[in-house]
Amino acid sequence: MPIFGTDGVRGLANGPLTADLALSLAQATAVVLGQGRTADARRAAGKRLTAVVARDPRVSGEFLTAAVSAGLASSGVDVLDAGVLPTPAAAFLIADTDAAFGVMVSASHNPAPDNGIKIFARGGVKLPDVVEQRIEAAMDGPKLQPTGGGVGRIRRFADAEDRYIVHLLGSLPHRLEGLHVVLDCAHGAASGVSPETFSDAGATVTVIGADPDGLNINDGVGSTHLDALRAEVVRLGADLGIAHDGDADRCLAVDADGTVVDGDQIMAILAVAMKQRGHLAQDTLVATVMSNLGLHRAMAEHGIRVEQTAVGDRYVLERMNAGGYSLGGEQSGHVIMSEYATTGDGLLTGLHLAAEMAHRKATLAELASVMTVYPQVLVNVKDVDRSRVGDPVVAQAVVDAERALGESGRVLLRASGTEALVRVMVEAASEDDARSHADALASVVAERLAL
Repeated sequence: MPIFGTDGVRGLANGPLTADLALSLAQATAVVLGQGRTADARRAAGKRLTAVVARDPRVSGEFLTAAVSAGLASSGVDVLDAGVLPTPAAAFLIADTDAAFGVMVSASHNPAPDNGIKIFARGGVKLPDVVEQRIEAAMDGPKLQPTGGGVGRIRRFADAEDRYIVHLLGSLPHRLEGLHVVLDCAHGAASGVSPETFSDAGATVTVIGADPDGLNINDGVGSTHLDALRAEVVRLGADLGIAHDGDADRCLAVDADGTVVDGDQIMAILAVAMKQRGHLAQDTLVATVMSNLGLHRAMAEHGIRVEQTAVGDRYVLERMNAGGYSLGGEQSGHVIMSEYATTGDGLLTGLHLAAEMAHRKATLAELASVMTVYPQVLVNVKDVDRSRVGDPVVAQAVVDAERALGESGRVLLRASGTEALVRVMVEAASEDDARSHADALASVVAERLAL
């Protein structure tokens, strides 16, 4: 069974994800990503390859990072240990140092017992499936085993955080003076760097969820648990709240009234602003099939084209890279601004959202009104044969629902990639319409595709 999932290798730390696995994976990565003309030229000049390694603060990251670093150093790769930093910071630093590749140890928004290993190629870009397959195959092959002066060194990357902060601040089109921002850092990787960056950008900052102890990451806080942030923004009369997840590659927001502003709305705000400044490449936004119908309507009204991809930020990235687009993302808050980042960056997103508020002297609610959010109902139909999602009776039921909804709604059926279930999503002008059509379709799916 493949060990790579949709975003690296992930699992219960010391369950499937052991120190031995991390060591072997790092050694195989050195074999596969240590090839090519650039790597050969460095070796010919008597230089070792370099890799950046970072982690989020969960306790298992300590031993997994040690295992990854040992695997790389034993393969002749010098390791720059950046310590606890967000995933997008690691990606930036790989490019900034011209490292051969890098490794991030994190399980993102998952609970503390889980962990993961994400590998980035030169330039801080995520690996295509074919390269992940080569690394997995190399785990059973010969390893690089230099001796003497050929082994790698492990050094602390002392100015890693400072480099990342300077990069973020340098991207801003406008400073944040006059804004009071509440940051929820999910007791995660952004707990140190996010408050410092927003303060340096001129904002008044209040922080919650920034006391990581290795076990409390994502526990009742962060982008998957917004109630605490909503309450704090309202209590303090702040201008907005920004919520990160454990590795800070996503951002959701809360306006002054405590209303959630999701990834679709954030993308709508940024897309319109970037188009006005001439920074939205080809006047195109890349979003997944799960993005709200309201986003499509809003973008059409502003002359912005939307390209759709499968669910997953890696697919958004692939489409952005292939088309040369500058903005894309997901409803969940993974927003990619390719002028400044090679992956979703929650700090970058939050900073630019706040900068647009400061520049236009507008509230977040006013900016978010660029898009009307259509009620969306998602029903997971379990214990069904997902391979038969194209069943003709199911397909006809979808056609009938779409005809009934007309231009005021849409239907999406999506088979899970990992479980025996089919996701039924319906958007409509009202919550009642969305719910009734979703429940009706779910019944047809359950009856026709039952195992």
